[in-house]
Amino acid sequence: MSDSDLNSSAWRLPPSAYAAAREADFALPEAPASRYLTMRDGCRIAVDLWLPEGASGRLPTIVILTPYYRRFRLREGGSGDAIPNAGKFIRFFVPRGYAVLVADVRGTGASFGTRDSFRSPKEREDSREIADWIVAQPWSDGRIGATGISYPGAASDFLASTGHPAVKAIAPLFAVWDTYADNYYPGGILLKELARSYDALMVAMDHDRRDLLRNYVYYANPDLAGPHPVDEDPDGALLAEALHEHLGNFRQPDFMGEFRFREDPLPYDPGFSSASFSPYSVAEGIRKDVAVLAVSGWMDGAGYANGAISRFLTLSDNPVHLLLGPWDHGARCNVSPWREQQDPQFSLLGEVLRFFDHYLMGRDSGIGAEAPIHYFSMHAETWQAASSWPPLEATRRLHLAAGGELTDTAPGAPGRDETRADFAAGSGHGTRYERIAGINSTTYYADWAAREAKLAGWSTAPLPQAMELTGHGIADLWLTASEPDAAIFVYLSEVEADGTTRYVTEGLLRALHRKESPAPSAYRTTWPFRSFRRQDAAPLAPGETMRIRIPLLPTSWVFRAGSRIRLSIAGADADHCVQVPHGRPPRLALLRGGDHASALDLPLRPHR
Repeated sequence: MSDSDLNSSAWRLPPSAYAAAREADFALPEAPASRYLTMRDGCRIAVDLWLPEGASGRLPTIVILTPYYRRFRLREGGSGDAIPNAGKFIRFFVPRGYAVLVADVRGTGASFGTRDSFRSPKEREDSREIADWIVAQPWSDGRIGATGISYPGAASDFLASTGHPAVKAIAPLFAVWDTYADNYYPGGILLKELARSYDALMVAMDHDRRDLLRNYVYYANPDLAGPHPVDEDPDGALLAEALHEHLGNFRQPDFMGEFRFREDPLPYDPGFSSASFSPYSVAEGIRKDVAVLAVSGWMDGAGYANGAISRFLTLSDNPVHLLLGPWDHGARCNVSPWREQQDPQFSLLGEVLRFFDHYLMGRDSGIGAEAPIHYFSMHAETWQAASSWPPLEATRRLHLAAGGELTDTAPGAPGRDETRADFAAGSGHGTRYERIAGINSTTYYADWAAREAKLAGWSTAPLPQAMELTGHGIADLWLTASEPDAAIFVYLSEVEADGTTRYVTEGLLRALHRKESPAPSAYRTTWPFRSFRRQDAAPLAPGETMRIRIPLLPTSWVFRAGSRIRLSIAGADADHCVQVPHGRPPRLALLRGGDHASALDLPLRPHR
């Protein structure tokens, strides 16, 4: 089925309908005006400015700050899309009366400088200076918005956090809030393949290694000939200088390896930690009048949906909207097993346009009359609206019982089920983790039934009626381990009446980080929060009983009548995560019944 919003009752006016009725009165120029802007330290930043042809008067500006080339140069005689990253925004917003400025962040594209981090504090200050330049231009009406997918999305948070008075609205799309927990160390466990693959992508781009760049489907066109020089550099001499500076950029695996604990400072810079490149750390700088549209998908990496939800909860005093769809990172795919087609049919650009029209252009778009939250329920294949998060207040507690059962009643007699981590086993390569590493994925968890069958698990009886799960489930486990540390992976599946097993969601946690903490003001949650700080980490006492609550990644999924809900547990995901502990696969004993009644808490309600 489709993720289209057109036949949905979740909106008064669906975004697709708004976009279809919205006039596009202006022409897109054949090419932008391109130049260098000189920053406070002399670093020159390359920018492209796209102005709507035929527009008169001053215009609001949408800013996109990207490390993925503001624009490619095409090989002489070649063809193709020279703006594969920002192009969708440029082509959609410029004809509708917006100026769009796209910048290569320092150390990337045609910009000068060396990257000491991603989204470093230097980039944040650059964005402030870029905003100063925009409002000083004769075509600017003094109002700025910012958007983008992934890195540019989080960069829009950083721009807003400067407190610049011209910034009125931001739409961070599929963007982290906490780079440590949402991205590289979910549950405190390093995603080894993410660091490796992302590093290879950035070396290919920053060093202009076209032979490597073509390994990525987004840039496979052989006519893409590196970053486009600015207008003042017709022979590319300045570009060559900039690319030489990029050779000194940081390397991702080495860099992320410095941050084994959240907010641990670099040994050579006590003021720089994982917080320095995470938007939550500067959230207090976002003025209360800045409107925010947070967007993510249910299969968006290892925590991007958590980031969108936390952004919504943390910035609750702002005009804030939350959209969660059946998408992977960047909404490249509709991930629902029941999708009508691979490409999403939801008008995401229409929703972003409606948002900016209201808060940046001052048009009556009707968005103020809509619910602040919209989410898509898979297996029901329908959009729903909500006024607060979490949408479901009731929680159903399912207890681990003998014989691999999940029951509503806690077993009276204590028992245990044992499993051992298999360091050779993993969740596969068509998962929620590939797309965030720049790896093309189109079908998700197609081989899940065979993989899940090898795991320790517990299932409910067939459901007498369809049940909607929306929000964060929590695996509340009592267990012992044979080693002083362990990685614990919990998976939720639907086993349909015909035996088909479908992946629903998962949670993961390094036992070293089992201590829960109150969520800080800059990272509000409705699920168990961990600081992941060094001072809160503690090894296990092998054989000692402990309680660990592991939040599952959020989703909205309808279990059909006759299906079973299944919880599975593993001690490794060799396809994505490092071993914990190295070379010592732990034995885990899950306790049930009595004083140590392990359970699964799910936000469930009968499906309407």
